[in-house]
Amino acid sequence: MSDKSTSGIKIITINRKASFNFFFKEILEAGIVLKGSEIKSVRDGKINIAESYAIEKEGEIFLINSHIPIYKQASYSNHNPYSERKLLFNKREINKLIGKINEDGLTLVPTKMYFKKGKAKVEIAIAKGKKQYDKRQTKKTKDWNREKARYFRRSS
Repeated sequence: MSDKSTSGIKIITINRKASFNFFFKEILEAGIVLKGSEIKSVRDGKINIAESYAIEKEGEIFLINSHIPIYKQASYSNHNPYSERKLLFNKREINKLIGKINEDGLTLVPTKMYFKKGKAKVEIAIAKGKKQYDKRQTKKTKDWNREKARYFRRSS
């Protein structure tokens, strides 16, 4: 019997650096256009989106600087590991994103890549960059919460 409570999502990679470097304003889901050798490499779980970002080009959104390594079994039909990959948004979402990027000085950062019902999806965050003092405060808060949890574990 199949379990209907599972959502059909298999996480491939998470961009942990993004939450440290950016404040997230809004999170959106987008499909991604991949070639055959790229999707095979992604299914192997070999992808890096830590330094990547999304930009607008000619009315479309592209993912830049994401690294999908070469799939060895693809031989001559292999892909470029650092090529630009088109993100699939509808026109209304693209116009909204372009307006926010240009007007508010925000950026588009991928936070997660996963398979949803067999399709590769990217979670994109509309984000604002953190200043150095914000990063220090985030680290301080995280360390304090860790110490607090240790203290409560020891005391009980």
